[in-house]
Amino acid sequence: MADDTEKSTRQAKASRDDRLKSALRENLKRRKLQARERAASPEPSQNDDGSPSKETAGKSTPGA
Repeated sequence: MADDTEKSTRQAKASRDDRLKSALRENLKRRKLQARERAASPEPSQNDDGSPSKETAGKSTPGA
């Protein structure tokens, strides 16, 4: 009987590990895609305090 519970415990752990691996892999793909999109679309630069830099201050954005 102990073998059955030990076997089911190992199977449950393996199943959980597989789900976690899959979730981590999908999360990594999503984060990489977001980083690529951010790098591809230049946004107005900002100073460290979050205010627009002098170069972009006062300029309107297209479509705004």
